[in-house]
Amino acid sequence: MSPNSAHYQILHDTHYRYSAPVSLAQQLAHLWPRDCAWQRCTERQLLVSPQPSRRQDGLDVYGNPLTRLAFERPHDELKVCARLRVEVLARPRFALADSPPWEQACAALGYSGQPLAAALLEATRYRFQSPYVHLKQVFGEFAADCFVPGRPLLLAAAALMQKIFAEFAFDAAATQVATPLLKVLEERRGVCQDFAHLMLACLRSRGLAARYVSGYLLTQPPPGQPRLIGADASHAWVSVYCPRQGWVDFDPTNNLLPALEHITLGWGRDFADVSPLRGVILGGGSHDPEVSVTVLPLGELHGAVG
Repeated sequence: MSPNSAHYQILHDTHYRYSAPVSLAQQLAHLWPRDCAWQRCTERQLLVSPQPSRRQDGLDVYGNPLTRLAFERPHDELKVCARLRVEVLARPRFALADSPPWEQACAALGYSGQPLAAALLEATRYRFQSPYVHLKQVFGEFAADCFVPGRPLLLAAAALMQKIFAEFAFDAAATQVATPLLKVLEERRGVCQDFAHLMLACLRSRGLAARYVSGYLLTQPPPGQPRLIGADASHAWVSVYCPRQGWVDFDPTNNLLPALEHITLGWGRDFADVSPLRGVILGGGSHDPEVSVTVLPLGELHGAVG
């Protein structure tokens, strides 16, 4: 394998068991990796049980692959299993200091009486409040020591990433999807989704454009232990728009710039735009999904255990 690329097989299984039959359902699946300059999906398969009455593959408003599923017959469970092979390519290297001051980046995204260039206009949709990312003064204050006057934008974003990594503890039991960001900020605990949302709130509160990136991360098993099937999880990080370099990704959960071990599914304003599977159902009673994710380097396909 080339040192400038990595190849993965990804297994993403979601299983709903309903306490009462579901008579009708509509589901949206963001389970196809997005093709982009640093990534291409070479194989994809989506296995759905029961068979949907209708299926439509297309793109959402952000350009992400989206599968729409409709179920018009009663069912008491739902299985959606994605089987993917993805090649991730090395991203360009550049100096974070070689970016404009963050105030200049803010000004470039603002209205000056002249039409914005297409890239700037696209970036502006990621400057504002969204369902899970509310803009409040407290978020700007939290990031104030990162955004000192005149600091290059990407250095400031890296400092914010490092601050979140240093001051927050990863705790899978501390939050849920709808936990308010103010609580996350107060308790200094959460998961990758929370840290991505917090970083977005801090950046957007200063007038910058930043988007939520959903994907996967290759994790390493303990030394001497085999890789376990289903032991991984979806991951989330942040992408910041810089007028000079374009979109640059930052992972506040791990304090690093995503590279060959990050696989991108898609991006949007926050988690609500790119949830792997969400929908509406009629009936069903109580239900919680069982989710199993595996990220396998192709060279380890025969070395993992389930």
